[in-house]
Amino acid sequence: MTNLALAFLAAGLGAGLSIIGAALGIGKLAAAAMDATGRQPAAGGDIRTSMIIAAALIEGATLFALVVCVLLATKAA
Repeated sequence: MTNLALAFLAAGLGAGLSIIGAALGIGKLAAAAMDATGRQPAAGGDIRTSMIIAAALIEGATLFALVVCVLLATKAA
């Protein structure tokens, strides 16, 4: 394998791992929010707002990781 092929493989694996991590994080976040809303329905709006903010932070970190993977792959080319 050439260095270019290894760079693309590493970028693909890094991107995949970051997406899997984000999916697990948002899944746990949503499960906790639904559990909290079930226990205290009156606080549903506040819980939803907090959940959306946390999900946006997770998505931002994931997007940053994907950009780093793409930059590393194109840098090797």
